Amino acid sequence: MSEPDAYLTIDTASTARFTVQGSEFIGHAAPVETVEAAELFLEDVRTEYVDATHNVPAYRVRSDPFREYASDDGEPSGSAGKPMLSVLQGRRMENVCVVVTRYFGGTKLGVGGLVKTYSTATKDVLDAAEIVEKRPRERFEAVVEYDDSGTIRGILESEGVEFDAEYGERVVFEVSVPTADAEAVIDRLRSATGDRVEL
Repeated sequence: MSEPDAYLTIDTASTARFTVQGSEFIGHAAPVETVEAAELFLEDVRTEYVDATHNVPAYRVRSDPFREYASDDGEPSGSAGKPMLSVLQGRRMENVCVVVTRYFGGTKLGVGGLVKTYSTATKDVLDAAEIVEKRPRERFEAVVEYDDSGTIRGILESEGVEFDAEYGERVVFEVSVPTADAEAVIDRLRSATGDRVEL
């Protein structure tokens, strides 16, 4: 059972293409962490396919605040970007940007045809990518004297938390923990060291 704050995204960029009544559609998808990254990906696609009739974007980004965006890029209103966004919403996909490139082949598909085609292009490009479940993570540093470092390491290992330790004048633990578990882990570190840990 996935956690309520877990979400689905893609692991790597992917592309998928098909032709409908002479028009070529190319779906591009990329994992993005920020709205800036999504806009950059869209810009890259537009630059690469500058001769295309349309480059239609849709993205959902878990930033602060959460952002969803879609544009029809010159296709009839509601026929392209919105259906693409609907696919992302329906699949609970976040931190993903999809751009569908269209080379017009001479036959108009009508609004219904476009809705179907842009939805299919989005599904195909997501199917071509590797879908992964992510849990939001919190990162923090725990700084202690050498005396407490064994205790801290023991707790982090028993909690199965990702960490790196740096041994300088004091010991610095770089910790990455699922957001849902962060508070419990921090509480354990504090009580085990009698509050000597600096976070």
